[in-house]
Amino acid sequence: MSILADTTPPVFEPLRLARRMARMPPSAVREILKVAEQPDVLSFAGGLPAPELFPVEAIAAAHAEVLSTTGPASLQYSTTEGYAPLRDWIAARLGQRGIRAVTEDVLITNGSQQGIDLVARVLLDPGDVVAVESPSYLAALQTFAGCEAEFAPIESDDDGLDVEALERVVAERPVKLIYVVPEFHNPKGTTLSLERRLRLLRLAQAHRIVVLEDDPYGALRFRGDAQPPLAALDDTGVVVHLGTFSKTLAPGMRLAWLVGSRELVRAAVIAKQAADLHTATLAQRAAAALLARFDYDGHLARIRKAYGERCLAMLGALERHFPAGSRWTQPDGGLFVWAELPSGLSADEIFADALRERVAFVPGSSFFADAPRPEFLRLNYSNRPPELIEEGIARLGRVVRERLSRSLTH
Repeated sequence: MSILADTTPPVFEPLRLARRMARMPPSAVREILKVAEQPDVLSFAGGLPAPELFPVEAIAAAHAEVLSTTGPASLQYSTTEGYAPLRDWIAARLGQRGIRAVTEDVLITNGSQQGIDLVARVLLDPGDVVAVESPSYLAALQTFAGCEAEFAPIESDDDGLDVEALERVVAERPVKLIYVVPEFHNPKGTTLSLERRLRLLRLAQAHRIVVLEDDPYGALRFRGDAQPPLAALDDTGVVVHLGTFSKTLAPGMRLAWLVGSRELVRAAVIAKQAADLHTATLAQRAAAALLARFDYDGHLARIRKAYGERCLAMLGALERHFPAGSRWTQPDGGLFVWAELPSGLSADEIFADALRERVAFVPGSSFFADAPRPEFLRLNYSNRPPELIEEGIARLGRVVRERLSRSLTH
């Protein structure tokens, strides 16, 4: 009988995936967003900038201008390194922060996540050791795991990465890469102190360890004094700096940049050629046209003001609605508050209760490279106005209090 006439569904053996996939769990954030971003859920789960602050009209006008003046070129293939006028603008902007870069040092990437991936691809062999903060950015952990790296988790506190602990690890293990988010850390919202920045650089320079400085939130400081980027303090080429327009213009544009030594940038260009050839030509040209005449600093000031108000609203709501024994960070910028539940409670267990109350967050356990810590949760404040933050934290506080009450009666 012909197989085409047989209506019995065929049974196939499972596909043989690469071994590295066994070490690469799905993103807890992305999985949660499938249920948490429903219209009736007050979600503090995603690291989402406020869409009402996107400069939609200016972005639309820039695209229209580019299409009307250089339409064929803006729709054509382009160079892997990126559109030169946009790279010029980024290099000049970095120079204002003390980072010595010229156009040739800048590689345009498809979001800063690709920057993490490219650095991992060109530096890491299976078994290489990556020092990461504990907790750390989940998608970076996914990337390093996909390269079959070994993790060296380093504890952190309100001043960021514990560099003294890192020094002990470096003395014992051959660390190949140090990954840090110095400004308004994801998930903690904390900032690496200047003293620790200098100490971290001395350590990396002495051992020739590459430092991957992931800086998606540096432009979002709404209080306190700015710290110099690690790349601005480095004169030896050990720091690779990542930045992005996702948190300032719009994440859907998928425009970011990688800046580092010529040797590393060249290697990253080759790796990017194998990944996607180049970042979208139209988006790059439109961004360059936009930034040439757009009041970018005024736009940033509006974002900072809004996020500062929302952060204060969340901190105040936590104070009013969370039970004694809870603790949380006090961010000076960025998108996140990191909260610790009273002893004995698990954010993973509370999550289902919270969803029934139509409020969502990200349990903190997924942000740890080693043993998960169930008592933590990440809260995003940038994506909701103050009145909805108050309502959502009130709902979540009720859930936490109910769980705590039940745990105390057992």
